[in-house]
Amino acid sequence: MLSSPQPIPQFEEGKGLTRTCRTGEDLAQNVYDGFPWVGLSVPRQVRLLQRLKTKPLMTEFSVKSTIISRYAFTTVSCRLLNRASEDQEIEFQMQIPAAAFITNFTMLLGDQVFQGEITEREKKNGDKLKEKRNKTSEDNGEKGTEMFRASVVIPSKDKAAFFLSYEELLQRRLGKYEHVISVRPQQLVGRLMVEVNILERSGLESLEVLPLQHSRQKGSGRGEDDSGPPPSTVINQNDTFAKVTFKPSVVQQAKIAQNGILGDFIIRYDVNREQSIGDIEVLNGYFVHYFAPRDLPPLPKNVVFVLDSSASMVGTKLRQTKDALFTILHDLRPQDHFSIIGFSNRIKVWKDHLVSVTPDNVRDGKIYIHHMSPTGGTDINGALQRAIKLLNDYVAHNDIEDRSVSLIVFLTDGKPTVGETHTLKILNNTKEAARGQVCIFTIGIGDDVDFKLLEKLSLENCGLTRRVLEEEDAGSQLIGFYDEIRTPLLSDIRVDYPRAAVEQTTRTLFPNYFNGSEIVIAGKLADSSAEQLHVEVTASNSKKFVILKTDVPVGPREVGNGVAGSAGPEGGGAGGPKHVERLWGYLTVRELLSSWLHGGDGPEKERARQKAQALAVAYRFLTPLTAMHLQRSALRLDQPGDALGTAAAAGPEALVQSLRGASPQPGPALKKPYSPRIKVSRTSVDGDPHFVVDFPLSKLTVCFNIDGQPGDILRLVSDHADSGVTVNGELIGAPAPPGGHKKQRTYFRTITILVNKPERSYLEITPNRVILDGGDRLVLPCNQSAVAGSRGLEVSVSANANVTVTIQNTIAFVILIHLYKKPAPYQRNHLGFYISNSKGLSGNCHGLLGQFLNQEARLTEEPAGLGKDPQAGEQPETVLKVKGHRVPVVWKQRKIYNGEEQVDCWFARNNAAELIDGAYKDYLAAHPFDSETSFGLGPSRAL
Repeated sequence: MLSSPQPIPQFEEGKGLTRTCRTGEDLAQNVYDGFPWVGLSVPRQVRLLQRLKTKPLMTEFSVKSTIISRYAFTTVSCRLLNRASEDQEIEFQMQIPAAAFITNFTMLLGDQVFQGEITEREKKNGDKLKEKRNKTSEDNGEKGTEMFRASVVIPSKDKAAFFLSYEELLQRRLGKYEHVISVRPQQLVGRLMVEVNILERSGLESLEVLPLQHSRQKGSGRGEDDSGPPPSTVINQNDTFAKVTFKPSVVQQAKIAQNGILGDFIIRYDVNREQSIGDIEVLNGYFVHYFAPRDLPPLPKNVVFVLDSSASMVGTKLRQTKDALFTILHDLRPQDHFSIIGFSNRIKVWKDHLVSVTPDNVRDGKIYIHHMSPTGGTDINGALQRAIKLLNDYVAHNDIEDRSVSLIVFLTDGKPTVGETHTLKILNNTKEAARGQVCIFTIGIGDDVDFKLLEKLSLENCGLTRRVLEEEDAGSQLIGFYDEIRTPLLSDIRVDYPRAAVEQTTRTLFPNYFNGSEIVIAGKLADSSAEQLHVEVTASNSKKFVILKTDVPVGPREVGNGVAGSAGPEGGGAGGPKHVERLWGYLTVRELLSSWLHGGDGPEKERARQKAQALAVAYRFLTPLTAMHLQRSALRLDQPGDALGTAAAAGPEALVQSLRGASPQPGPALKKPYSPRIKVSRTSVDGDPHFVVDFPLSKLTVCFNIDGQPGDILRLVSDHADSGVTVNGELIGAPAPPGGHKKQRTYFRTITILVNKPERSYLEITPNRVILDGGDRLVLPCNQSAVAGSRGLEVSVSANANVTVTIQNTIAFVILIHLYKKPAPYQRNHLGFYISNSKGLSGNCHGLLGQFLNQEARLTEEPAGLGKDPQAGEQPETVLKVKGHRVPVVWKQRKIYNGEEQVDCWFARNNAAELIDGAYKDYLAAHPFDSETSFGLGPSRAL
């Protein structure tokens, strides 16, 4: 946190400011933008003595983080006192997560205020800055972090304060979010505090504070007890909110490390996930969608382990890597397939094809790995090409019924030295061979590895990359990395939102989803007046095609008066609470930067650069395309830093209070209770059973009854020859109510649906369960909400309410579930069948309901009874003409949608004998999935 300055003080680009001032051998003071800088040239021994004698006193070091829906706002405050009798130059240092964006830096020097301003960086410096950013990250930051530095001269007996703010989206790995705060004051501090507020509306499932993770640098020291949270940690938590404070006294700090704490304060937590489609939050015209399904069967893996066995891997690195691979091979599942490649200046393949996971193959693979010996150079291109060919050949030459994912786990400690050594050609060769079908996961070990190459290889081929430092255990790091990708659950994930409703979204296509991770999409709504946002997720899981749908209430436009968009020292700011909007900006800038850094040289690259730069300036993100300049503020403090420091450290706490105050239980506020009322076509059969047919073109509704026998199976929709769809319903009997004219009642106990195109699938629905047989047999209980699909057939169960069946997105049926808690003797649990979408059914469709689809009908008045004397004084009767039939009808009212809506209809008597084609017996099926029909395909009637 605090150290003596380098001869040339500077802010490092990407996470700080770049300022350089050379003064030769004389002490001088320069003012740049109103900010004093100084460079000293003093012998090293003298500088060390001066530092020991007059080291500035850190009076306060505090970090305040507020996490709202996984998006973290963090502000670091540091106050210093120069106790020496002469001016002192000090350097402020802070490690921050590599994925974070700095949003503000403010410095107080005496009674002067210097505030940071984010501006565009000149285009000509872009490439140099990019390289410098990478170098900074590698050389100066620990794994997953980057270093911010700032130098200043503090006058004798005066004070200085630094306030640094940054934002980041927490990533989910191995089922947990991890928030890491660097606590490295490097001296004992009178007031040291870390405070983290977490607000998750979906609810906190778990939360833990890890022991202080000490630095790998020398002199880190270790505490007496490394089990459990650090001493003085206090955790206050309810269902949706947690506050964690770490406030060690000077004595407690000394017990952790005599020269001051040096390590990471880490919080891990996870949230509740009740909906399989994920957690969706909409606020102020923006939305964020967190998708992390679970309880799915894993996809089979085709994996090739590619291990660097060049001379540089000699010793501990290769031994640790071998031990890790032994563990990983034992972890492979029976449905997986694998192979192993060792490479140096030669490519050494264990098997020229992928093999199944058996005890013998695992044993042979371990023997092969054991005998690997380090020698020669590093042919990265050749090893990757061979691994990709193994995977492509396996997929091409094997009849794989299950969907699977193809992965390469690639480990090296060096740069390409043999074969193709040009980075761009290696990237192009790999991308061309993989063709988006093979995902490459890379691990770089040590300081000599070409980490930029590995990073691009993974980024361009749907993978991830990790770096292992020289002194770390490569084996444990490899196992930890593999654990993140060991269980693929879904592939080919696509998240869709209505184009008319959403103006801009981040990435919506993902090749794979691994258990314990999370897919995050953010977007901007085009219509701020819309009441709901429709969300649809499609993905593949083994033999099944999964479709998830929901409508999310957009909710309130404003929540309280809030705070500034960034967690900067301005405090109040403008625009109210904007954590969802800022999250969208964060993700969008990161994706645009990735397109710019790793794209080609065409116009798309330039457009990505311009968009990223404009958005970064708008949201005050410090990136390789923006710069931060310190400007002397007109504000002067009578009591230096007090008011400003409080505002700077506060972050978006007011937003937390606003959100918590607006809803004492914020979780349920995002969830809209299910309503069983379904607005679909009136064409249906429900109850005893009562049939309703809607003729929308004629603006008529017709109804009729069918008095069937228990056990009869009725043909409701018969279109097997054209669309391939057949719907049948089986009747169950019950005694008639007392005093009624009927001898018995009948209800539909089972609805069966046969889909013959593109492949044959069977669906059986009862009030208790849904059975889907499309190759695999899947049973879904009706008392739990679930979504499943197979071969173009999607089934969505809303618990104890309804089942929606969608076929090829052109045909949709809704089956209502009628349940009785205490049924009367004449009541039975039964089903109602409604046709929601019939566009995909042909004009030849038949069945008790199907024959009326896409038909027109009209009403006429005719004399009562043909052949009767018109002078008899009888009223004319109403006649319905449809499909060449002449049917006397009477006006009636009928309730549908579980009794929630009453419709006016024209009722056809006598079991609709004159309305339907043929007779009742012509609609009896031999078995539940009988697709035969007694009627021809033409307009003629087969009686």
